[in-house]
Amino acid sequence: MRLLNTTWWRRLWAQDAFVYGLRVFVALAGAMALCWHLDRLPLVAPVFLGTIASAIAETDDNWRGRLRALLVTLLSFGVAAASVEVLFDRPWAFVGGLTLATFGLTLLGAVGERYRAIAQATMILAIYTALSVEPDALRAQPHWRGAFWQVPTLLLAGAAWYGLLSVAWCALFPHQPVRQNLVRLYEALGDYLRLKASLFEPVRGVDVERRRLALAQYNGRVVAALNATKESIFSRLGRRATLAPTGRMLQHLNLYFIAQDVHERASSSHYHYNAWADVFFHSDVLYRAQRVLALQGAACTGLAEALGNHLPLAHDGAAPRALDDLRGAIDHLAAQAQPAWARPLRSLRALARNLATLDAQLAAAATPGAGGLHADFSLFDRTPRSLADAWARVRAQLRLSSPLLRHAVRLSLALAAGYGVMQLSDPHHGYWIVMTTLFVCQQSYGATLAKVSQRVAGTVAGLVAGWAVMRLFPGAAVQALFIVAAGVLFFATRTARYLVATAAITLLVLLSFNQISGDAYTLIVPRMVDTLVGSAIAVSAVFLILPDWQGRRLHEVAAQALAANGAYLREIMSQYGSGKDDDLDYRLARRNAHNADSALSAALSQLFKEPGFVRRHAAAGMRLLVLSHTLLSYLSALGAHRSRVETGGLVGEAAELAAARLEALAASLRRRSANAVDAGDGAAQSLAARLEQAGDDDAAAPDDEQRLVLAQLALVCRQLPALGDVVAALLRGEGEYMAEVSK
Repeated sequence: MRLLNTTWWRRLWAQDAFVYGLRVFVALAGAMALCWHLDRLPLVAPVFLGTIASAIAETDDNWRGRLRALLVTLLSFGVAAASVEVLFDRPWAFVGGLTLATFGLTLLGAVGERYRAIAQATMILAIYTALSVEPDALRAQPHWRGAFWQVPTLLLAGAAWYGLLSVAWCALFPHQPVRQNLVRLYEALGDYLRLKASLFEPVRGVDVERRRLALAQYNGRVVAALNATKESIFSRLGRRATLAPTGRMLQHLNLYFIAQDVHERASSSHYHYNAWADVFFHSDVLYRAQRVLALQGAACTGLAEALGNHLPLAHDGAAPRALDDLRGAIDHLAAQAQPAWARPLRSLRALARNLATLDAQLAAAATPGAGGLHADFSLFDRTPRSLADAWARVRAQLRLSSPLLRHAVRLSLALAAGYGVMQLSDPHHGYWIVMTTLFVCQQSYGATLAKVSQRVAGTVAGLVAGWAVMRLFPGAAVQALFIVAAGVLFFATRTARYLVATAAITLLVLLSFNQISGDAYTLIVPRMVDTLVGSAIAVSAVFLILPDWQGRRLHEVAAQALAANGAYLREIMSQYGSGKDDDLDYRLARRNAHNADSALSAALSQLFKEPGFVRRHAAAGMRLLVLSHTLLSYLSALGAHRSRVETGGLVGEAAELAAARLEALAASLRRRSANAVDAGDGAAQSLAARLEQAGDDDAAAPDDEQRLVLAQLALVCRQLPALGDVVAALLRGEGEYMAEVSK
């Protein structure tokens, strides 16, 4: 029984939502207990709202970083709350301050994730301040003295209480967020490897393009997990770290570097999968490759479970045995000495070597602290280094083409419109209109629509639940328990299940104000109407005010992806010239390429949620995503097999042509000029043929490493004409492209 309890607790402790909810529970329960002890229950609402705003401002950091962020947060909260109190009875001044503050705070998000969270939480706290001074019943309490500073003080008290709890929690459990990020990362890698295994379906006629598209879309999740883990580790190492880490941090850093290498090898492609299926249709070699990938995906998932449950990491022998079977199948095919199989067999051998190295990396993950650091441990610092650097980031957004500036203008005007509607309909109790607009007005049209539907449904559910709780449990003590539970549920679900989170926060606010007035029934219908009005304003704003349609930004996002692939290729080839070294420059080029690929996938996902009149490039965009991700997979294979080889002559010519071609296509997209799109495609095809012939010549390619470079560069060059065609489609028009495809 004791063992079961330990296992049960470990599983709970491994869940990020549980840990987050536990911290919020301690904060809310502590505040509730204090108010009950002091017989000041009506003060619960502003204290709770301050606690919630502080928790929203929380970002992953070490305890020193959180303490500094807390001081900035409290300063921002204090200014916002005091400003609302001063301007509360001056509508024109209030709406002017609201508009300017929203614009400035939204742009502050350009500085970094920490400041984006603080800015968002400050805007939320400003609305919470208006909500807290709204009920007349609060000022009617015997203990209330009516001073303007009392509501800001209560809000700041709640914010400071949660902030100090967060700092203490981080000091007590400094490695917990890093471990949780690593768990999510290895879970994502496991799913990615299993999805990659589906490409090796040993049958003819498989729609490889559709599976590649799914793989490209899922790759964004892996990239996001890698980025989150990197930032979590960096926040604990610090920008001035010069000594190699030890202990748990050494293990976590090595696990992150191993995950990077696993991702590069998992995303590699060595040949055309349909061609493999045709050539080896009567062999089980592709099935064996598929089995190896599936087992390695399961190994990543097992590592994630072991990390999450604080159990010893283990690597079983199933994948190595499957690798031996794969090598045996390849040797059997080679023994048949079929000339037509020469090139695909070389690619299969390269695949087997890649999978063997990947398996060795997973085995090394079982002992991540052994042997010291596996790589240069420097990480790229994305945080601003000075006030001048921070201002430069904000100033870079001061252009009409900036999505962040457009969102700042849109959100500011939307909140001003919401305040205007509130003044016309319910000037004293209509702040839920503004709050709804603030929460659901997102940077993209599709994200806003998704938020609106979940917000409306969640508000209805929360109001119905609140009505039921007030009817069934009229006692203040029982309702207080529901308030705490609702707060915990909100933070446990606010990132993954927004509908449930909305219902929870609606229930919390409704019951909190019932503690003050004793009659929150009258709020139910008006709050539902306010939610609908606020949602309508948000949707109208993203549709009418400087709309940031993804279809109109597709050229820019595609250009970034192609340019990043070109830079990645140049960095790879420099490593072939000097020898493999996983230094910061190489890892940064690789991460930039995958980040750009993920951004292209995300833009296309949002594109399909937008109105039809801005989706004219949808088909070409999806085709571009498949081609760009396929190109990235060919480059990843080049990167995975880095060794010192001869990079002059034909190899150097091909690499330079491919990199220059990608840069030229990116420049054409940025300039919106199709004049140079078709240049160089004939040379790329001719060069690909020469590379393939050189790979067949023992004199030109004396070893496997040289043949692999030639083969991968040939695949890259074969990809360039198709990329040129789809870039031309984006520049010249969808109709022309579709007509060409249908011929």
